[in-house]
Amino acid sequence: MSVIENSKLAIVGAGAVGTSLAYAALIRESAREVALYDINSAKVAAEVLDLAHGTQFTGASRVTGGDDLDVVSGANVVVITAGARQHPGQSRLEMAGVNVEILRDLMPKLVERAPDAIFVLVTNPVDVLAVAAQQFSGLPPARVFGSGTVLDSSRLRWMLSERVGVAISNVHALIVGEHGDSEFPLWSQARIGPISLADWMLARSEPGAARSGGTASLGSVPFSEAEFESIAEEVKNAAYKVIEGKGATNYAIGLSGARIVEAVLRDEGAILPVSSVLTDYRGVSGVALSVPSVIDAGGIARVIDVPFSAKEQALFEHSAATLRASLDTLGLA
Repeated sequence: MSVIENSKLAIVGAGAVGTSLAYAALIRESAREVALYDINSAKVAAEVLDLAHGTQFTGASRVTGGDDLDVVSGANVVVITAGARQHPGQSRLEMAGVNVEILRDLMPKLVERAPDAIFVLVTNPVDVLAVAAQQFSGLPPARVFGSGTVLDSSRLRWMLSERVGVAISNVHALIVGEHGDSEFPLWSQARIGPISLADWMLARSEPGAARSGGTASLGSVPFSEAEFESIAEEVKNAAYKVIEGKGATNYAIGLSGARIVEAVLRDEGAILPVSSVLTDYRGVSGVALSVPSVIDAGGIARVIDVPFSAKEQALFEHSAATLRASLDTLGLA
């Protein structure tokens, strides 16, 4: 595989998430062409026009789109954002039924028009829909997967970077499992730079100590178990807080979606916690959960078998059971 020349990204759904993803992809030059599809012809035409007016400032990228599904033809990556919007107080799993039916109709049509594409689900509940989309498409799990906990992990890293006072790029931590209420941080593998989170303490040097030749005194502010639990809850409920205040989450998911697209189109081999249908991953099969996965031009090159603590293993199995119950209810198991 190699970097895809003249790459085309198709986005299905011109709502808040789809247009934010298109905007992020244009600014980041994620793809040579960004094509936006929506059944609302006036809305998608207006969004395409608004985005196109700014392409002087986005390098060589161009934007197209419309209400004809043929706009996705020949796409290298298709990102599906269309679906019912999550309302305040509504869980991701409660939206499952209507969105499954949308995919049942949509996936065969998309595969027909873009048979070689990698398909990325962003619509919630993304883990359930990743299973549905893979089944309805007939494609292998490597080519049909969800955005998973890529955004959740970014939220976790941001919170930790604020807490310890280092750049977010130096925080290495992941949320795994369901993109939803049973997700959890993989604390056992978290790092601040080269230092495990368990060993991390904030160091505060006294002003002038180093200049005067003295030894800088260290103020130790270790993490506590209660703080770990508080951070995990804050990450899990972050979307609900945003939805309560403005009705939808869109900017951060648009950016994280563009990042996944880039990993494919640039054949990066990047490690991202996307959600794919698992086969005997730490004893779990048949459900889509987020685990660290290598993403390249072929989609998911492989999932990485990461060591879990005993507590994390139990949480992972609980997350799998939660998703399996939803799949059983929807007849997707």
